[in-house]
Amino acid sequence: MKKILLGAAALAAMAAPAFAADIQPRPYTKAPAYTAPALVYNWTGFYIGGHVGGAFAGTDSLQSSDARFLGGVQGGFDYQFAPNWVVGAEAQYSWLNGNNNGTLFPGGTLVSTNTDQLGSVTGRVGYTWGPALLYAKGGYAWRDGNNLGVTVGGVPAGFTTSGNRKDGYTVGGGLEYMFAPNWSAKAEYQYYDFGKTTFTAGPADVTGQSFRNDEHTVKVGVNYRFGWGGPAASKY
Repeated sequence: MKKILLGAAALAAMAAPAFAADIQPRPYTKAPAYTAPALVYNWTGFYIGGHVGGAFAGTDSLQSSDARFLGGVQGGFDYQFAPNWVVGAEAQYSWLNGNNNGTLFPGGTLVSTNTDQLGSVTGRVGYTWGPALLYAKGGYAWRDGNNLGVTVGGVPAGFTTSGNRKDGYTVGGGLEYMFAPNWSAKAEYQYYDFGKTTFTAGPADVTGQSFRNDEHTVKVGVNYRFGWGGPAASKY
C-alpha cells in the first residue's frame, strides 16, 4: 500500500506541469474610467432674497416715462414635481425713487402723482432643467395710491376722481439659475396694472380726463434657498 501511495504521488507531480501549461492566462482588462456623479437640482423649499431694477410707467400714465430705480425684498416657497415642473407662491415688496414732475394741461393745471411703493402676492409655475428654471407668475398687486395732487398756478385745487388706484393685478416671468448650493440668481419682468383714474370734478381742463395706472418693471435678484434636503443631490 505504501508503494502504491508513493507511486500515485509521483505520477501527480509529473502531470502537474503539463496540466498548468494547458491553462490560458487571463486577458488584461483596463479598469473603467471614473464618472463623476450627476447633480440633481432640487427647487423644493422656502427662500428669501432681494432685488434691484427699474420701473417704467405706461404710455397713458400721468407719471413720467423715464426709468426709476427700484429695490426690494422677496420671499416664497417652491415645490418641484413630475420631475421637471415647479409650482410656488411669492410675496414681493419694492421701493421706487421719486422721479415725476407732473403733467401740465393746456389750461395751466398741473397734475402730479408718484408711485414709490409696489407689492405683490403671486403664484408661479415653471419648468426646470439642470440648474435653470424658466417661470411665469401672476396674482394680486398693491401700491401706495394716495399721492395725487392738482395745482393751478402753484395753488392747490380741489378735485374728485373715480377708480381704484391702489389695488390691481400683476403678471410676469423670468429665468432663475441655481449657481451655488442654496443660492440662486434671477432676471425678471413684471407688469403691474391698477386700472384707470378719471377726474370727475376739478379744473375744467382735467375734468373728464382718464389715465392708466400701470408700471413695467425689470429686476435682477438673488435668493437664499433653505430647501428640504439641499438644492442638489448626487445621482449615480
